[in-house]
Amino acid sequence: MPRSKDPSTAPEPLRVMIVDSDPERSRNLRGALTLAGYRVVAELRESIALPDAVQGLKPHIVIVAADSPDRDTLEHISLTTRNAPRPVVMFTQDGGAETIRAAVKAGVSAYVVDGLSPERIRPILEVACARFEAHQALAERLAETERKLAERKAVERAKGLLMQRRGLSEDEAYRELRRLAMQTGKRLGEVAETLLAAAHLL
Repeated sequence: MPRSKDPSTAPEPLRVMIVDSDPERSRNLRGALTLAGYRVVAELRESIALPDAVQGLKPHIVIVAADSPDRDTLEHISLTTRNAPRPVVMFTQDGGAETIRAAVKAGVSAYVVDGLSPERIRPILEVACARFEAHQALAERLAETERKLAERKAVERAKGLLMQRRGLSEDEAYRELRRLAMQTGKRLGEVAETLLAAAHLL
């Protein structure tokens, strides 16, 4: 989609956070990002500050530059992506397979070895964002599938409970659950889970 020529309707530049212990490399990266049309909202020297900084500044993308990511850095990335998911791009000199696997497991969307050059910044970040969005969509579909399966199981257990305690047939128990769902404005699965929870207290 072409960008609008009207400055008042131009999209806001994507906000980027840099994590890099090397001030000169971080400064060069900031310059390359600015030239590419991104807005750098913070430059962190230590990854320990990453989770809180992401929660506070809400960048669209996080870039981690390191000669070789250590365990602490990967743990802080993992904590960040778990609590506030967003694309994480890592520029490094470490091409070891074990390190790459650990980085991907921590939530890194793009792991780039020897690729920190200005002309590559934009395509790398765009690919990372696309991968992140695809992964998030897949995770959401999986979570929704698991939720529906859990609710179906809860409905079956709740029907069994009503059949046992009230002497209802299976159809009658199901109609009773539907009646309660309509009465409370809740999903059938929610009503079933509430009924099962209440039964445990009796």
